[in-house]
Amino acid sequence: MGGGRGTRLHPLTKHRCKPAVPLAGKFRLVDIPISNCINSGLNQIYILSQFNTESLHKHILDSYKFDNFGDGFVEILSAEQTESGEKWYQGTADAVRQNLIHFGADDDDLFVILSGDQLYKMDVSEMIAHHEKMGADVTIAAKPIGTNLASEFGLLHVDNEYNIKEFVEKPQDQAVIDNLIIDPSMVSEDDKAIADKHVLASMGIYVFNAGVLKKALASEHDDFGKEVIPGLLGNSKLCSYFFNGYWEDIGTIRAFFDANLSLCGENPPFDFYDEEHKIFTHARNLPASKVLNCKGERIILAGGVHIRDAELKNCIIGVRSTIMNNCKLENVILMGADSYEDKDSIAEMGLKGIPQIGIGDNANIKNAIIDKNARIGNNVTLSPEGKEDGFEKDGVSIRDGILVVAKNSIIPDNTTI
Repeated sequence: MGGGRGTRLHPLTKHRCKPAVPLAGKFRLVDIPISNCINSGLNQIYILSQFNTESLHKHILDSYKFDNFGDGFVEILSAEQTESGEKWYQGTADAVRQNLIHFGADDDDLFVILSGDQLYKMDVSEMIAHHEKMGADVTIAAKPIGTNLASEFGLLHVDNEYNIKEFVEKPQDQAVIDNLIIDPSMVSEDDKAIADKHVLASMGIYVFNAGVLKKALASEHDDFGKEVIPGLLGNSKLCSYFFNGYWEDIGTIRAFFDANLSLCGENPPFDFYDEEHKIFTHARNLPASKVLNCKGERIILAGGVHIRDAELKNCIIGVRSTIMNNCKLENVILMGADSYEDKDSIAEMGLKGIPQIGIGDNANIKNAIIDKNARIGNNVTLSPEGKEDGFEKDGVSIRDGILVVAKNSIIPDNTTI
């Protein structure tokens, strides 16, 4: 599912949908669910997209090319007008409903439905095996979360046989949340370290028997969490699949920022270096990164990076990034660039007088996300300190205590924010 607007990730979603947002220097969010599928032996994958799709579509087409002699594919299905309807996707369930004609599934087939914007590793084949073992019609992946986050998720109440007895979508009533608190024995030690009391949250990952899915969608229900799943309770066998590994729903700027920078640690909660569970993405023909006379601590460098005489601490530096002389960056995600340029190429494009893509001399940047193709001039200071959430000026905004420079923005020389 890659169709949402991703409003809470704005301005990173101003020019792209949420699954297309860059991650960890060289990946996109959508690479995570696709890689989970491929690593689980599932290779017939549809991407349902709707808003700001160009960036996502280009990445999918550049990245996922399967053997012509096999039956695998990653196919994009965008919202479209047809003789049977002219509406955009009205929700997650409606997106699947509008595309059932393209799937050609028999009633005894299985559908796995995943979100396009979460950070986790899962062997989906194990969830499918659990679904079949339980004789379920629908299985929902569930994760223990702290009660402080409960109002942001659909919550499950299950019995000792994994059967779902109650499903509440994003409850706001504290009494309802308290009634769904789970036994500590169901919670991993890592999750216990984060919160004292837990509830069981839907991860938005489902396994459906195709026949059950078709019947459920022969209705006016548009959303799985709000309507379809509650409507199936008592009428179909709904089971849960417990997941106790790392899982982050990348829903806000703060969640995105923290999840990315956590990767800079010595033992990050999500491991991109796992040979048994590779994360796939666009294979780029880039030169090796070059770092000249720099000091650094906890840095991730993508391919084709060029840094001169800088001091970096806790930073992710994306593809083709350029950082000039005497810069200081701390807690910064620099997403990089789509191409290289220099002063001569700027002049040839008729853009003389503006900074080149990247970060100019003597920049001091802290607690920030710099989106792709941003142009940061010389002697620029950027930090969210002293600014309230909602601040917005000339391509710079403050969200969740993080300063964000929007894609393609120009920050002139000597700017201080």
